[in-house]
Amino acid sequence: MTLFKHEIKMNLKSLLIWSSCVGIFCFGCLLLFESLEGSIEPMADMYSQMGAFSTALGLDRLNISTIEGYYATEIALIFSIGGAMFSAMTGACMVSKEEEGHTSEFLNTLPFGRKQIIIAKYFASVAIITLFQFLCIFWELLGFFIANAMPETDCYVLYHLAQFFMQWEIGSLCFLLSSVCKRKQIGAALGFALLLYAMDFMCRVVPDIENIKYITPYYFSNASDIFTTKALDESMVIICFTCIILSSVSSFLVYIKRDLAA
Repeated sequence: MTLFKHEIKMNLKSLLIWSSCVGIFCFGCLLLFESLEGSIEPMADMYSQMGAFSTALGLDRLNISTIEGYYATEIALIFSIGGAMFSAMTGACMVSKEEEGHTSEFLNTLPFGRKQIIIAKYFASVAIITLFQFLCIFWELLGFFIANAMPETDCYVLYHLAQFFMQWEIGSLCFLLSSVCKRKQIGAALGFALLLYAMDFMCRVVPDIENIKYITPYYFSNASDIFTTKALDESMVIICFTCIILSSVSSFLVYIKRDLAA
């Protein structure tokens, strides 16, 4: 518990900066909705007929002049990418920072076994991702309140639940990377998060590579799909949890057996 609290404290500054940047960006865009509502409506049909681009962003299924369409196609995109990048960075730094900072030897002299260390760090990363969600939701709800508009509550909650699963999966995969590497792979983690988004975008545009959707968690957590179908793809959620379990268990097994640099 001591190590868990320490990791939360050490990542608090990064959490506040990222959640403020992403949350305030979403908040600002929501404030624009009231002034843009009238001007966007005549263009909604045009946006829905932009071919593959409309399909990829969900503009062919949702009306951008409504709060649901505006949120799902504009705000949710900001939150999805920002949240994925934060989760990737958090996971990638959690373990390898000890070896890079030459503190791993000191950490292992404390009354913690390796098993306790890796478990505490993993659950700290999950807690940080959860706090990020709630802080960003606070800014979004504030924006909805001021704009005097709110999307359907069930879909909104379901979307953020899917986003939490997505961020948890990406964070777990990057946590595995952190367990393997001796230095923080922040660039690789951020690139990985963006690559997954690019894969989601491409598989929606190019039918021949549609099966890529089973690889990227962006697909099942897509706001346009959730606000349209009002449900999550159960098979994709199972794949997500399978990936989380495999990556977390692999991180545990790798860390307790590998040689650590002083």
